[in-house]
Amino acid sequence: MSTGRFLPPDPSRGDEHTVGGYAAVHGRAAALEGRDGLSYSLEVLTDDTGDAARPFGAYLVFLQWRRMGEQGIDGHLETDFLTFANTADEAQALASAMPLTECQRLLDALVAARDGDRGRRWIDVMREDDAP
Repeated sequence: MSTGRFLPPDPSRGDEHTVGGYAAVHGRAAALEGRDGLSYSLEVLTDDTGDAARPFGAYLVFLQWRRMGEQGIDGHLETDFLTFANTADEAQALASAMPLTECQRLLDALVAARDGDRGRRWIDVMREDDAP
């Protein structure tokens, strides 16, 4: 088992209220709780768009962490392209400036699209299953 070490935040490195700023300040990717009660880390990725006028796009990938057992990833959700630019670095920089509040809204919309409008967190479902 590896042990982590605490790295104090360094607010001089950016705005911790944005995707890229949070990673710079805290030295790790931002994590959010989805409307399903599960933990998600988020990352900005880029890809070719196939559109000569907007050759590169950036999107968010939300990694869903396993809630029980050995630590690991159980799945992921991803947005459509959110930003476009002439280079991958430019597209990534634009998406990295996105406020975490907007990321939370996008995550919740993706979870709702995946799960429907059940609106139940996993812990609430477990409690209902245990009811007599």
